[in-house]
Amino acid sequence: MKCKFCDKKSYIKLKSPKMYLCKEHFVEYFENKVKKSIDKYKMLSKDEKILVAVSGGKDGHAAAWVLKKLGYNIELFHINLGIEGFSEESLKAVKELAEKLEVPLHVVNLKDITGKTMEDIRGKKCSICGTTKRYLMNKFGYENGFDVIVTGHNLDDEVSFILNNLFNWNIRYLAKHEPVLPAHDKFLKKVKIFFEIEEELILKYAEAEEIPYTTVECKYAERAITLKHRAYLNELEKERPGIKYQFLSGYMKNRHLFKVEEEDFQFRECEVCGMTSAGKICSFCRVWKLYKKKKENRN
Repeated sequence: MKCKFCDKKSYIKLKSPKMYLCKEHFVEYFENKVKKSIDKYKMLSKDEKILVAVSGGKDGHAAAWVLKKLGYNIELFHINLGIEGFSEESLKAVKELAEKLEVPLHVVNLKDITGKTMEDIRGKKCSICGTTKRYLMNKFGYENGFDVIVTGHNLDDEVSFILNNLFNWNIRYLAKHEPVLPAHDKFLKKVKIFFEIEEELILKYAEAEEIPYTTVECKYAERAITLKHRAYLNELEKERPGIKYQFLSGYMKNRHLFKVEEEDFQFRECEVCGMTSAGKICSFCRVWKLYKKKKENRN
């Protein structure tokens, strides 16, 4: 099939709106779609200093790529988790991306901070990894004068997260699935520019623009329940095209039902690291037992 707007061969068939696009017109379509999301949710401004979290995969890398093309002031942030095979390939891809985009890259090593890697820790590694990434990117951004953090979370991620939290009735977490989380105390503003964009389109954009990224997957990711949710949501999408977006739209219309009143929940400073926390000791310091190290140093 030919592109809807020219005589070139089709690169992709879009489901909604239904049309065929060549590579060039698809890139234009994708970038306009991102622009519309940024404007719709008032995500970013050109005078903000933006830290883009990149793990080595296509989503974060595509987010950095499109923001640089759109003229935003970005720098890259990467965490070396110390996962054998995966972390080496991820860092290689991140360095290649930074070189192509000609933007600063900041790399922190988990072992330098905690004395351990993700390989060393016991428990639910995916959950601990998420807590670790959120903490470290926010701490780095806060301490280095950034205004906002951008992640590569996409529509598929959000729908699977929402579904998982509905299954478990995690009301506090259900309140957080928004494209923009405003700044609060030492928490920076966090933005998901791909909030309404499917993973499939991001992959096609990364391939069309020849964005460097790794296809090596974390060996622990297969245990994540959200990946199982994604699998059957993808099957459902085949039966009912557009169902994932409809689900997300329905959540956005009714998300006020999950809001937690401010008087019911108070933040404070973590007694170990000083960052904003829900309790005396933040999740990061608890997970990595940094409070024990602090006691040992005192003694």
